[in-house]
Amino acid sequence: MGFQTPLYELAEYLKKTTSGKIQLPDFQRGYKWEDERIRQLLVTVLRGHPLGVVMLLQTGNDQIRFKPRPVEGVELPTLVEPDLLLLDGQQRLTSLTQALTGDGVVDTEDSRGKKLSRRYYIDMKTALAGDDHIADAVISIPGDGVVRTDFGKQVELDLSTADKERREGYFPVRLLFGGAETVTWLFACDDKASASQFHAQIVQPTATYNIPAIELDTATSKSAVATVFEKVNTGGLPLNVFELLTATYAGDRAYFERTGKDFRLNDDWAATQDALSAYPVLSGLESTDFLQAVGLLASYHGATATTARKDDILKLELDQYLRWAPRVRDALVWVAGFLDALNIHVRSDLPYPKLLVPLAAIKVELGDDADVHGVTKRLRQWFWCGVLGELYGAAIETRFARDIEQVPRWARATQDPHSKAPRTVDDATFIESRLHSLRTRNAAAYKGVYALLMAQGTKDWLLDKPFDKAYFLDMQVDIHHVFPKAWCLKNGIDAELRESIVNKTPLAKKTNIRLGGHAPSVYLQGLERQAGISTHELNRIIGAHQVDVGKLREDDFYGFFLARRRALTALIEEAMGKPVAHDMTHDFGSGSETSDAFVEMPDDPEDGALGGEPANAPLSD
Repeated sequence: MGFQTPLYELAEYLKKTTSGKIQLPDFQRGYKWEDERIRQLLVTVLRGHPLGVVMLLQTGNDQIRFKPRPVEGVELPTLVEPDLLLLDGQQRLTSLTQALTGDGVVDTEDSRGKKLSRRYYIDMKTALAGDDHIADAVISIPGDGVVRTDFGKQVELDLSTADKERREGYFPVRLLFGGAETVTWLFACDDKASASQFHAQIVQPTATYNIPAIELDTATSKSAVATVFEKVNTGGLPLNVFELLTATYAGDRAYFERTGKDFRLNDDWAATQDALSAYPVLSGLESTDFLQAVGLLASYHGATATTARKDDILKLELDQYLRWAPRVRDALVWVAGFLDALNIHVRSDLPYPKLLVPLAAIKVELGDDADVHGVTKRLRQWFWCGVLGELYGAAIETRFARDIEQVPRWARATQDPHSKAPRTVDDATFIESRLHSLRTRNAAAYKGVYALLMAQGTKDWLLDKPFDKAYFLDMQVDIHHVFPKAWCLKNGIDAELRESIVNKTPLAKKTNIRLGGHAPSVYLQGLERQAGISTHELNRIIGAHQVDVGKLREDDFYGFFLARRRALTALIEEAMGKPVAHDMTHDFGSGSETSDAFVEMPDDPEDGALGGEPANAPLSD
């Protein structure tokens, strides 16, 4: 096996992918990159930063023959034999090919898995403000070029024609490598000076952007391809921010002269882990998360712009770390208590693990004020807006910076009902039909509704215990079907409704096993006997779960579903401090965020599937 390491310009890659000279081998998986990752990839190219190496295999090998297929989004008029097969770099080159050629429309999805059609633009004025502004200059908009609000009733930005693009000052990234078409577009701008400057500062440098390749020759065997492919897909362990700062701090001369020893970041992180080990909800905190919170505070109080970006954290001085790290460590203990009070007790129930970063930084800023009633109330509103509005799945570094700048000031302004809300609160929306598509733990809002249900003074249906920290782990609480899955399948309940969060509630494992696959009218009688309580008392316990017990006892799934959807909507509105958008045109479908709008996900496993009792376990006393 031989190889070479050519350096191809991005323009050359685009020519090869669109002409079919570069194709994919048949064993490559399908294209799947999120909208925000594509946007960040474009930012990387525009800033001239490296995006990694791609691996190519020359065709014409006598030993192996992979069936080729074009890069997704490329339509070839006739069968074209490729010169090269793309072994590693599929997602990057597919994203760039779709965004930078043709109509520039990319079929992608958002961080929640909702299917999207997007195109990408550069705000010319922002981009010309300097390299530090490129990340803010690149925007993603719907594939038709029109940004709409209020369920499509209001047009916020219209870039559907070239004239409108120029009038609004947004350059389409599809023309970055457009040659004469690019020049024509820019020449038609009214502000010729800015257009010329944009061409010189943005378009021309991008035209020479290079991506290194490892190109395997025709003597490569199939086993060698398999080995190489496995290595590049599973073995890459690039140095992270923590490891780089560990080396930097260990060589800090001023610290050594002051203390007579080197600073060991690894040892300091180990001490942090030890201090936080008693809090299960913090067990997912990573060393880079801790550094991000420290860097966020250091930049907020420094001379530069507030930032949480990983490359900016590398600029964190040791003295800055020593100032802020102990405060972040102490704040994280408070964060654990804050989350416990919201009935989020363990790592797996934390809607967004990275939310620990702004929570800790905000606590440091607020100090003891964080525990004042009014301040805590606003912090909870901000938290629920971020979780239920599903705002921390992408572009989180920018949002973290805004949070530390905006949330503490707003949270303290409890006497001013008109104080400007932080961007996270303003941005948050919840659409009623999203309750239909919240089906698994992969969705942050799913975990959010689960926590809200436990926070209503609810108890388990069988065990006389609340879902607080004292009992939660012991009871092995999880979220389970109200109308059991087996009953729903037997009675023809559609998966859209059956698996929705509307048909689920927190229960102890033992209780869920007792329900089995029985109709509610059956298992409720068994629960009364087993719990030794009256019908009235059990109704009260179940009603606290936002369940219409009358519909439940009648086995009226559809009546139950509608009533509980209304109840959960009210619960969400109260938590977010703003109204839910009602988009259901009829009772059980047709909303904008029903399951059809999202990438299909497997159902959450039931206890029975994990080794518990069978679905139709007897209701023994």
